[in-house]
Amino acid sequence: MKAQPPASHFIDGEYVEDTAGTPFDSIYPATGEVIARLHAATPAIVEKAIAAAKRAQGEWAAMSPTARGRILKRASEIMRERNRELSELETLDTGKPIQETIVADPTSGADAFEFFGGVAAAALNGDYIPLGGDFAFTKRVPLGVCVGIGAWNYPQQIACWKGAPALVAGNAMVFKPSENTPLGALKIAEILFEAGLPKGLYNVIQGDRTTGPLLVNHKDVAKVSLTGSVETGRKVAGAAAAQLKHVTMELGGKSPLIVFDDADLESAIGGAMLGNFYSTGQVCSNGTRVFVQKGIKDKFLSRLKERTEKIVIGDPMDEATQLGPMVSRAQLDKVFSYVEKGKAEGATLLTGGGIPNNVSAEGTYIQPTVFADVTDEMTICREEIFGPVMCVLDFDNEDEVIARANGTEFGLSAGVFTSDLTRAHRVVDQLEAGTLWINTYNLAPVEVPFGGSKQSGFGRENSLAALDHYTELKSVYVAMGKVEAPY
Repeated sequence: MKAQPPASHFIDGEYVEDTAGTPFDSIYPATGEVIARLHAATPAIVEKAIAAAKRAQGEWAAMSPTARGRILKRASEIMRERNRELSELETLDTGKPIQETIVADPTSGADAFEFFGGVAAAALNGDYIPLGGDFAFTKRVPLGVCVGIGAWNYPQQIACWKGAPALVAGNAMVFKPSENTPLGALKIAEILFEAGLPKGLYNVIQGDRTTGPLLVNHKDVAKVSLTGSVETGRKVAGAAAAQLKHVTMELGGKSPLIVFDDADLESAIGGAMLGNFYSTGQVCSNGTRVFVQKGIKDKFLSRLKERTEKIVIGDPMDEATQLGPMVSRAQLDKVFSYVEKGKAEGATLLTGGGIPNNVSAEGTYIQPTVFADVTDEMTICREEIFGPVMCVLDFDNEDEVIARANGTEFGLSAGVFTSDLTRAHRVVDQLEAGTLWINTYNLAPVEVPFGGSKQSGFGRENSLAALDHYTELKSVYVAMGKVEAPY
């Protein structure tokens, strides 16, 4: 099973290779098979990509938003036409089941191109400000060359979530995917070019943690958008801030999901499972601290165990498979270390925590895992695990659970399940998070802003709000009479 691209990088409308870059393998997580070999970007590759972006951006910005949007909408159409092919590549890249990728990965990227392509003409307008005889107006102008740094959990989606608003606003982008999932973004670049995007406006370069600083610190880069860990976000945001660059940080979380005793039990369990096991738990917004009111705790845990143990684990290319492997051996080892910490600190292992017996020994699989009797001070309750490990805690009343839910440095997401909508709104108003759900979890349509608060980052992906982070306002005062000066 191979997925070797023509070259490692896509710059100025074509594939580019530089074998002087450090070689690295792309590994299919289900079998451990090497499916491609690529080279990390050398400083020369970084310079080539940024120079191409800088050269192309001015002419692109001079086009009308409608014309720019038309190209993005065509790219969306191509992605939908090739959804199966792109989904299979995403499965090879990440190990996520084809059952998932075919409905959630390229399609959400296509949604981003379609949405931003469609709103371009109306969303980039400025304001007219009457000032008596004089007046002023504002206009939204692009920032210039933007850098996108992606994570490995949704590589195609992230490439589009960052690229769509940046491009439609008149910017150019240099995108660096995770070295764990290097393949999907190259296809996105190909499709944009095929859709009519001029050369140089969307470039993809490979690399690792040494490549990011070359991009972030480059004098011709105006904006950096990162999806990644809090630790990485602090470093990238600090480096960008030192040069007064624009930044968007979409970082990690340890999000609370609160289930009150009047909730629809099956829906709440389904929401908790989606918020912990989808994408093998590798979702930044996951509701990994599940607070269950004591009156329904036993019933909740019993049914949760039953449903979790029916999850189908296996070959990601089999459409019956519901849970695939972790993205890498390193990530698998990290998750297993947290399972051991949970047991050592006294949490009750309700189910899972081991290696499935029906998969390749070379694959990076772990069973979906549920811990009960978790307390707030346990390591598994405080730190982001980024794997299919759910922590279930119990609570007595609303005030208590709100205080405990907010007792974290993170603030990405939160969810509430209850049949009392007045309470639902009252609770979400007090939860310290940027993205919240009532009686569902982890839905992220492109029309709705997505992002966090506190240490989970700042800025927003998706919706019209994203355009605020890829443009700046230019204000123009227009005098209609002569200037009167006191001197």
